[in-house]
Amino acid sequence: MRYLLTVAYDGSNYCGYQTQPNKDTIQKQLEEAVQKVNNNILKPIQAAGRTDKKVHALGQAVHIDLDINITPYKLKRALNSNLPNDIHITNTKIVDDNFHVRYSAKSKRYVYLINLGEYNPIERNYVFQYNYKLDIKSMKKAIKVFKGTHDFRAFVTENKDKANCVRTITKASIRKIGKTKYEFIFEGTGFLRYQVRNMVGILIKLGEGKITKEDLKKILESKDRTKGGVTAPAEGLYLVNVVY
Repeated sequence: MRYLLTVAYDGSNYCGYQTQPNKDTIQKQLEEAVQKVNNNILKPIQAAGRTDKKVHALGQAVHIDLDINITPYKLKRALNSNLPNDIHITNTKIVDDNFHVRYSAKSKRYVYLINLGEYNPIERNYVFQYNYKLDIKSMKKAIKVFKGTHDFRAFVTENKDKANCVRTITKASIRKIGKTKYEFIFEGTGFLRYQVRNMVGILIKLGEGKITKEDLKKILESKDRTKGGVTAPAEGLYLVNVVY
C-alpha cells in the first residue's frame, strides 16, 4: 500500500535531505523510522524534492510502499515515535499506486526569510541575518522579472549537468513580516538546485544598488551562471508545501 506523508523538519543539524554515505540526513532518519514500523524491512522513500544542508521544510512530501496494513493515523503516530524531535510527520494518507510524489506534483512553494535589523542569535539558524538596509521597493519590482516560463540557467548551480533548466514560476513576491524581517515567496512547477537561493542572492545585490532591474533581465537572458551573483545562505530557506 502506498502512503503520502507530509514532513516538517529543522535542517540545521543535517547534511541535507538525500542519503549520503556516513552522514546524517533527513532521508536516513525517515527510512530508519519506516524500517522499525515495517517489520524491520527497509523501504526506499521517494521525495518531492531534495533540500540542501541547513534548509528547512514545513511541507516536504514523500511517499512509501509498505507491506503492512496500517491506518494513516497509526502510521503517523508510529513514525513520529521513532523520529528525532527535529523531524515530524504532520499528515499521512493512502494514495493510488500510480501516484508519484515527484511526478504528480503540480507546484511547489518556497519561502526565504531575511532579517535587515539587529543581529538575532536566536534566529541565526532560521533567518538569514543580513543586518543591513536594502532597497526593498526596488526589489519588489525586480522580483517580478522571474515570473513566467524562463531558462533559469543563470541561477542554477552546476548547470552544465542540466540538459533542461526551463521552469515556470507562477508567483514571486516580497512581503514584510515584523519590524525588520522580510520573506521572499516563490511558487512554481519546479525548482533546480540552489535556484531559489541564487535568485534571492541576485535580488540582494540589486537591493544594495549594485545592479538594476534591467541588469537582472539581461542576466536571466544570458543563461550564464557566472553573471548570476552569489548564493544566499541556506538557513533562510523553507520548502513550505507541495501541491497535488
